[in-house]
Amino acid sequence: MERFHYFIRRLLLVIPTFLGITFLCFSIIQFVPGGPVEQALLRMKGGGVGGESIAAHEASSAISEEQRQAIRKHYAFDQPFLVRYWRWLMRDRIGMRMESYKYPNRTAWQLIAQRFPISLAFGIPSFILSYLVCIPLGVGKAMKHGESFDLISSVLVFIGYAIPAFALGMLLKMLFCGTTEGFLDLLPATGFKSQNYASLSSFGKVKDIASHMLLPLICYISGNFALLTMLMKNSLLEEINSDYVRTVYAKGGSTSRALWGHALRNALIPVSTGFGSILTVMFAGSVIIERVFEIPGMGSLSLEAIVSRDYPVFMGILALTSVLGLLGNVLSDFCYVIIDPRINFDKA
Repeated sequence: MERFHYFIRRLLLVIPTFLGITFLCFSIIQFVPGGPVEQALLRMKGGGVGGESIAAHEASSAISEEQRQAIRKHYAFDQPFLVRYWRWLMRDRIGMRMESYKYPNRTAWQLIAQRFPISLAFGIPSFILSYLVCIPLGVGKAMKHGESFDLISSVLVFIGYAIPAFALGMLLKMLFCGTTEGFLDLLPATGFKSQNYASLSSFGKVKDIASHMLLPLICYISGNFALLTMLMKNSLLEEINSDYVRTVYAKGGSTSRALWGHALRNALIPVSTGFGSILTVMFAGSVIIERVFEIPGMGSLSLEAIVSRDYPVFMGILALTSVLGLLGNVLSDFCYVIIDPRINFDKA
C-alpha cells in the first residue's frame, strides 16, 4: 500500500513540475530578441530574417504604430504574459493547436506527427540494442575482470566513446558510403529512404530502410555504449564481492547460483534507471547525427524551430518531451520494484 501511495504522489508531482518547466521556458522565449514580431517587421521592411534587434528597430521606425499593433495582435503579443501562457496551456492544448510561424497552415501537432515516426524508428532499436549488447558485455567483462577480454573490450569501448557522434558519422560515411574516392560504396549516405521507395517490393522496402538506418544507429548507440557497459560491469563486481554472495559460496552454492540467482538481479538496479527513457524514444533525435545523415526527424525539427523562432513548434516538442520524461522517471522507480521487490518506499 505504501508503494501505491508513493507512485500516486510521484504522478501528482508531475503536474507542478511540468508547469514549472513550461512556464520558465515560455517566459524566456517571449522576451528573447528576434521573435516573430521583429521578424515580421523585418520582412515588411524588406530585411532578412536573422533576428537582429538593431535591424528590427530600424524597420519598426518606418512602420506605422497601427501596423505594429496589428502584428503584435496577430501573434497575441498584445495580451498580458500570463494570459498568453494560459491560452497556450489550455485553449491551444499545450500549443499543439497553434499554427507554426515557419510553416503556414500547419499546426505544431501536424509537424510533430509527421516527424516522430522517423525518430521512433531510430529511438526504439537504439534503446533495445544498447541494453541487449551492453548488459551481456558488462556481465562478461565482470566475469573476466583483469583478463585479456576485459582489457581489449575496454579499449574498444572507450575508443568508440571518445569519438564524437558527428565525427563517427562522417567517418562511417567516408568508409561505407562512397563519399570519398577509394573507399567502399555499400550504403546510402543520407536520408531515411530512397526516392524509388514506393516502387520497391515489401522485402525491398525493409532492406532499403535498414540500409539507411544502419550507420545512424551505430552513431546513436555509441553515445551510451561505454556508460551502460561499465555501469553494468562495476555494479556486478560490487555485488559479487558483497557479503551475501560470499555466504552463498560458504553454503556450498555454485558460481552459477551465486551469479544468476543473486548478484545479477541486484546489479541490474543501477542500470534500470534508464528504462524509463523508453517513453521518450519517439522524440529521440540527435541534432548533429540528423544533420550529418540528413534525417528529417525530431532533432532537425527542434533545430529549425529554434533558429526560425518557431515558438509553437518548439514549445510543443518541449511540452511532450517534458511529460514523457517525467513519466519515465516514475517508470524507472516501477522497474526498481519489479527487479527487487524488497525496495521500500515508506520514507520516500
